[in-house]
Amino acid sequence: MGSVVETLLWAWVILDSAVSSVSLPDITDGKFIEECVREHNRARSSVSPTASNMLYMTWDEGLAITARAWARNCVFDHNIHLGDARRMHPTYPSVGENIWTGYPPSKFDVTRAIQRWVNEKLHYDYQENTCTNVCGHYTQVVWATSYKVGCAVQRCPKGVTNFSPDEGAVFVCNYATAGNVRGSRPYESKGAACSGCEGTCEERLCRSPERDSQKSYSWSPDLDPAMTNSDYGYGVILLVRPIALIITFIAAFVVRYFYPDVFCYE
Repeated sequence: MGSVVETLLWAWVILDSAVSSVSLPDITDGKFIEECVREHNRARSSVSPTASNMLYMTWDEGLAITARAWARNCVFDHNIHLGDARRMHPTYPSVGENIWTGYPPSKFDVTRAIQRWVNEKLHYDYQENTCTNVCGHYTQVVWATSYKVGCAVQRCPKGVTNFSPDEGAVFVCNYATAGNVRGSRPYESKGAACSGCEGTCEERLCRSPERDSQKSYSWSPDLDPAMTNSDYGYGVILLVRPIALIITFIAAFVVRYFYPDVFCYE
C-alpha cells in the first residue's frame, strides 16, 4: 500500500512540476509568429459586409518587443503609454493593443485567445457602428488600416494583477497604425474586396511588397521591467566605478606616504 501511495505522490509531483514549468513561445518563435498573423488575417478576410479597403496584416518585430515588455508586467490592463507613440514604437505614429489573460499557463493557445477577441463581433453592429457589449478587441483586429501586428505571451508565476493571484499567462498584441478611432468604422464596404486600396488582392486582403516588408529594430522600451532592472544595475556600475577608482588612488597615496618602503622591490 505504501509503495502505491508513494508512486502516486511522485506522479503528482512530476505532473505538478511539468505544469509549473510550462514553456511559452518567445517572440522569435516562427510557429508562434505564423499563427498570430494567420488568425488575424483569417478574421480580417471574413468580415461582413465585405471590406473594400482591408489591408493584409504582417508581423512587426518592434511591436512584438513592445508587447513583450508590457506583458512582463503581468497586469491585466492596457499599456499606460499607449498615448505616447515614441514610447510604443520607434517608427509608427500610433499603436493599438489587445490583451488576453488566463490560467494556468498551460491552457494558453494562440488561436483560442485571438478567437476570444474575434467572437466580440456578435456585439458589433456595422451599420450603426455601435457595440451592444464589449467589442473593441474585435474592431481592432479587423481595423482596415492596421497592417502590422506584434504579439507576446508571458508566464506570470505570482499571478496577474487585476485578474487572479494564481499562476497565469498574459498575451498582448500591438498593432500599427492604431485602430478604434472614435467615430470611424473599422473598414469601408463600398465596392468589392480590395477595390478601395492599391496592390494585389489575396483572400480579399490588399497586399503590398513595401507594406509587407520586414524590418529589424534596436528597440528597448523603458516599460520593460527586465530592462529597468538592467538599466538600474548598469547605472550603479557607472556610479560605483569612478568612486572605487578614487578610493584606490587615495589608498595608494596613503600607503605610499606612511609606508614608502612598501613599493620598493629588490
